[in-house]
Amino acid sequence: MSKVGWPTGRRANRLVWFCGAALAVVVVGVVIFRPASHTPASAPAPTPHPSSVRESPVRSASSTAVTWPVAGPVADLSVALPGMPPVPDPANIYADAGANMLSPVVRGVPYRIYVPESGGSTVTVINPATLRVIRTYRSGLNPQHVVPGYDLRTLYVTNDLSNSLTPINPRTGRPAGPNIAVDDPYNMYFTPDGRYAIVVAEARQNLDFRDPHTFALRHRIHVNCAGVDHIDFAATGAYLIATCEFSGRMVRVDLHTLKVAGYLNLPGSAPQDIKLDPAGRIFYVADKNHGGVWLVNAATFRLAGFIPTGPDAHGLYPSRDARLLYVTNRGNGSITVISFATSKIVTTWRIPGGGSPDMGNLSPDGTVFWVSGRYNNVVYAISTATGHLLAKIPVGPQPHGLCVWPQPGRYSLGHTGVTR
Repeated sequence: MSKVGWPTGRRANRLVWFCGAALAVVVVGVVIFRPASHTPASAPAPTPHPSSVRESPVRSASSTAVTWPVAGPVADLSVALPGMPPVPDPANIYADAGANMLSPVVRGVPYRIYVPESGGSTVTVINPATLRVIRTYRSGLNPQHVVPGYDLRTLYVTNDLSNSLTPINPRTGRPAGPNIAVDDPYNMYFTPDGRYAIVVAEARQNLDFRDPHTFALRHRIHVNCAGVDHIDFAATGAYLIATCEFSGRMVRVDLHTLKVAGYLNLPGSAPQDIKLDPAGRIFYVADKNHGGVWLVNAATFRLAGFIPTGPDAHGLYPSRDARLLYVTNRGNGSITVISFATSKIVTTWRIPGGGSPDMGNLSPDGTVFWVSGRYNNVVYAISTATGHLLAKIPVGPQPHGLCVWPQPGRYSLGHTGVTR
């Protein structure tokens, strides 16, 4: 999709004079016409040159105090979202998505890799046991992601330019019915209580809250955030944070009130995927412009650090034991491995000959990282034990948000299979 611009300047303040007026009138005029102290929502604060940001980022996440409740204008951000499945281990929100911890709902579902090809309007299905393509079928124009439904029963292809979702039955690996009409589905998520599907209408700058089964529109939030595309949720489910690629900022939305709770500017950035750490304290945010990962304090919604990883940092995936975070660097064909405990780089895997690792997920047992090669028309299978490339499988043009299914977990938050 074409990248939409974002206003960065402001109109000059007009100097207002009232000739012959008394001093009191002048004072009143100044009070009335002076600029507001807050940055207007329609115009983000000017950002410094990227080089100045890279020179002195805050490097330590652990030094930032985490306090509850969240300081801010919305009082209920510290209150858990009613109806969300309880978190059994507050130290690890991914505790129920460990290796092979499959829900009864997905037991017996064939292990398959579903690859949406944005350039071909098709979905390719790979059998990981044989490393071969077993079928390809039409979806809709410009498919971006294959998204598991909240109840784990259906996969949905988000056909961005044909304004539709293609449902897939994962037991057969084939389309499960006609396309479902929705507006501008670049990406899709589900609220932690399962009440809504959130269709991320990137070009419209909307978050459309829809019925998770019929996809009827229930509520629409227009965000002042060009290029809104990726989302993750607080450990309590009380709010979501969405990244906005084309405006270099993030938006927080209160899921109790379904209202915007604030914005955070990331100077000179193009934020991509976002993922919460196991303890629920830090959001990791990939930034393609700066080639690394921002750390954002979940409690204060403030920057807490930056980790350089590689050019065009894009996708973020926790390991099955929730100790490590895999970062795909699309610009140099590498995957950076970060320790959640230390917020430091453990190692970097490099694809032989280079590549463009984009989006994907882990195998159910966590031993293989499957990721699309966006600009190389392939899918990579990478060993999480050694970082070695196990396979490079040719697929259609511009493979994007591939889904590995089934996934461990009790429920799906959407995207390419974010489960808890």
